[in-house]
Parts: sequence; structure tokens; C-alpha cells
Amino acid sequence: MRSVVITGATTGIGWATAKLLLDRGFRVFGSVRKPADADRLRSELGANFTPLLFDVTDEAAVLAAALEVRAALNGETLAGLVNNAGIALGGPVLELSVDDFRRQLEVNVVGPVIATQAFAPLLGSDPSLRGPKGRIVMISSVAGKSGNPLSSPYVASKHAIEGLSETLRREMMLFGIDVIIIAPGAVKTPIWGKTDDIDVSAYTNSPYAPALEKVRAFTKHLSEIAMPPEKIADAIANALTSPHPKVRYQLTPDPMRHLITAILPKRMVDRIIAKRLGLMPPA
Repeated sequence: MRSVVITGATTGIGWATAKLLLDRGFRVFGSVRKPADADRLRSELGANFTPLLFDVTDEAAVLAAALEVRAALNGETLAGLVNNAGIALGGPVLELSVDDFRRQLEVNVVGPVIATQAFAPLLGSDPSLRGPKGRIVMISSVAGKSGNPLSSPYVASKHAIEGLSETLRREMMLFGIDVIIIAPGAVKTPIWGKTDDIDVSAYTNSPYAPALEKVRAFTKHLSEIAMPPEKIADAIANALTSPHPKVRYQLTPDPMRHLITAILPKRMVDRIIAKRLGLMPPA
């Protein structure tokens, strides 16, 4: 039985991926941060799901979980690591808390590094293990290739994941371990369900306040057209099992918009976005 580790399995993409892989005969180890979620997922996902209790920023806890998985594998390799756990923070760079920015990067960038270092031996960098080499799937975002204003912490973290993944893919060739990026657009997850809870009161007197309100309205629109997490789960499963996977899969509910912005000159895209959000300087 092939085994996979998924970070951030509590809800959304992580939960949907765990469910799909279990249905396809995998054994899944999924990280959660709360014991109550571990109990719930055991009940929901069945006997072939094993919860791992850790926060991706806690290196000691992640290493302990890797030892638990190694013991369960009994000398065999891990088929995959899905670096999915993440958070999304936003705000204008000039007014953001540095602590918030640091937290975003700790979870979304340092977390996958910690998990990759912990589980890479089980994927096959440890030559003593039996079985085929595993793969690493990195969950990026369309934000990994674009710089949407007023969401700089999240955008910076996903740009970092894109660069990290490309570097890692080339480094891991030494061990025959592939690294594949999944870059979704808006997905129906709890993050998108909290649009109305976004607190912009801290920016009431900011010159960015009108633009932030427009961003919140656009986020609400995205939540309405967002893709089901099962669609992303299917792409992750393909990345883990295809004989010849792509290096990057981008999935969006509005692909034409992303195609147009990718083709147009950057300065033109800057002006279009600035006009829509009210970020143009006074005439």
C-alpha cells in the first residue's frame, strides 16, 4: 500500500486530497494542530488515515512525526509529501505589522522547508529504504506568479514557494525524487468563507481604505465562483501518480483573466489594477 503525508489535512484542499487518495487505496498521514481534529478525521476518513499532531513551524514536532511515519512504513519508502498547510494574510506593505508578515512566511515558506527536510529521507534520500522514490507536491497559488496589491504577505510567500520548488526539484534529482507545483486560484475553503469577517478597521484612516474595501468585495466575488477543493485534490493525485507529471499545474475558475494579464505588458496591467482599486495618484 502506497503512503502519503499531507500537511494541513483538517479542512479544504488537505481534507479533500486525503479523502481522494484514501478512496484510491493509499494510506494517508495527515497533519492537524488540535487533538479534537485528529479524533474527527479518524472518524471521517477511516482506518487507513493516521493523524499527525504538529504545527508545521514546530521543527521538533515535525521531526517526531517523521519518526512515527518511518516506524509505520517498516523500511519502505513514502510515496509522497504534500506541502499544503498555509495561511493567508494581507494589507498594505507600508502599514502591515512586521510580526504578521513574519508569521506568514514562517507558516507558508519555512513550514514546507521543515516538513521537506523531515520527510525527504522517507521519500528515498535515505538509500536504506525499500521501494520506489516518492514525490513532493508543493501547494502554491496563482499569486505565486502575480503581485496582487494589498495581499503582499501571501503573495510573497507563494512567490517564495515557486522559487523554492524550482530549486528543490533540481536538487532532488540526485535522489530521483520529483517536485511538482500545484497553483490554484480561488478554492471553496474556510479561508474564502470568512470574507465578511475580514477586519479592515485598522485601516480606517489609511489612504488605502477605499482600495481595501474594493479588495474585500472582489474576494467575496471570488468566493462565489471558487472551485471545489476536490478539483485541486484530483490534480494533486495526478501529480503523485502520473508517469510523466508536469512541473506545474495551474487551475483557476477564470483562466482567461490570468492568461490576459500574463500576456499584457506589466505596466499596462499595473494601470488596469490601479484604476480598478483606486490606487492611481491624484491627477
